[in-house]
Amino acid sequence: PSSMNAQTATGDKDGLASLFVSEPLLLSGPGGVLIANLVKEVPSIENGLLSEDLITVTYNLLEGVLWSDGTPFTSADVVFTWNWVMEPANNGIYQAIFERIVSIEAPDDLTVVVTFDSPNPVWSDSHSGAGSAGTILPRHILEGADQTVVDAFKSAPIGTGPFVVESFSVNDQVVYAMNPNYREPNKPFFSRVVLKGGGDAASAGRAVIETGEYDYAWNLALEPEILRAMEGDDKPGQLVVAEGTGIERININFADPFTEVDGQRSEMNTPHPLFSDIAVRQAMSIGINKQQIADNLFFGQEGEPPIANILSGIPSMESPNTVLEYDPERAKQILEDAGWTGDGTRQKDGRELTVTYSTTVSQLRQKIQQIVKANLEDIGFSVQLEQVDGAIFFDSALGNDQSNTHFYNDLNMFTSTVTAPPPVSYMIRWYAGADRSNLAQRSNGWAGRNIQRYVNAEFDALFEASEVEANIEAQASLFIQMNDILYNDAAVIPLVRAGSKVGVSRRLSVENIGLDAFEFDYWNIANWRTV
Repeated sequence: PSSMNAQTATGDKDGLASLFVSEPLLLSGPGGVLIANLVKEVPSIENGLLSEDLITVTYNLLEGVLWSDGTPFTSADVVFTWNWVMEPANNGIYQAIFERIVSIEAPDDLTVVVTFDSPNPVWSDSHSGAGSAGTILPRHILEGADQTVVDAFKSAPIGTGPFVVESFSVNDQVVYAMNPNYREPNKPFFSRVVLKGGGDAASAGRAVIETGEYDYAWNLALEPEILRAMEGDDKPGQLVVAEGTGIERININFADPFTEVDGQRSEMNTPHPLFSDIAVRQAMSIGINKQQIADNLFFGQEGEPPIANILSGIPSMESPNTVLEYDPERAKQILEDAGWTGDGTRQKDGRELTVTYSTTVSQLRQKIQQIVKANLEDIGFSVQLEQVDGAIFFDSALGNDQSNTHFYNDLNMFTSTVTAPPPVSYMIRWYAGADRSNLAQRSNGWAGRNIQRYVNAEFDALFEASEVEANIEAQASLFIQMNDILYNDAAVIPLVRAGSKVGVSRRLSVENIGLDAFEFDYWNIANWRTV
């Protein structure tokens, strides 16, 4: 990890690192069911804490909760977090989720009343989810703080979670110790956690499954045969595979990454010279063999299928209107009809179909890149592959022009997880927002969630409707329509719905880990224990 402030973390690795220390009011448990965390109960219409019109929600905070430095946790911290995220200078990445809140009031130290601008079926999004938008920040540390204090918080956050940071080496390792002020006296089970980054998935898997040097390996993005070869009844660890909602996807940059405007590239008002042509995007979409990628590099149809939908994994919202297609001959014809002609690398109006394609340093992703490169070059592209260390690729530093949010390439690739239904905080990645405020740009510290700089008024209208639609069936229809716009516009190229592949020490109780598709792996870390 590079930072442990979840409210500015643009990569999962940083969100994961933060949740040992920082917490939300609510958690998304198995199946997306809300769990009370820093509150006495989950608000509902039945218990009177959620208004019938879905405009007002009341949270009754737990009594006696302390920040790790001993300061009482109060409703003022919840109010402060909203104000901090909405302050543009802080580059909070969840502004689009918080902006529907018109007020957060604290009638007393243990009561929080949140009021939205209109009926909000996703009322919990702003205060739920470990390592994400729901993370509460300490008012007594960050209020009025200068940049030195804000930067220090990224390395040594004060939180209410089960652990505190003992030491932090950026992009390398975090050592956590038990939080002496944690609210549950018999938790956590472990006195110390060592979170080690770097290396590669294969070495991480071996360190858990084969050698037992570590107890848990997250995100083992490796081919099935490599993972299965590590297994054995006599091994100190085991491979655990579960269906997930992680979408491995290729993002298409709708802005020009090689023309500088006012000190930045990929400037939102500078259209991409190739991808402004829908024919180019369509040809790429059907010219990539997703089935080969799923069958050769993932667990395939059994648990990690190739997909046509960018919203996949929630059955009621899986669009029936799309087709998984691989047709290189039709892709060539689409390009030919659009004027992209020539032997080898196609050209049009003196411009070649040459693209840069970036992703993280990963044995699996480099193999995906090779398949995609061969597929695209077969239909007339020239593809230059680039790889960036994951710690840099997902780093949110403003000066890091190799990050996925700067997106100074034509194409990039990574996985995003479909959030619990309704998946507003997932589909926000293609929402432009008022005055294009959700596009990642220098003006918002590249914190806008729409890194592709994709703008579609019809999509935006459907997205805004989904934020206020309370009827479940009508809401599902809105998300299907959003998915279909992205599909028909060839706006993004989903490849595979990736499952959760982790290595777990046999001394750990797998049941207590609580792996879930809608929450980060360590969401239940306070309850992890040995067998």
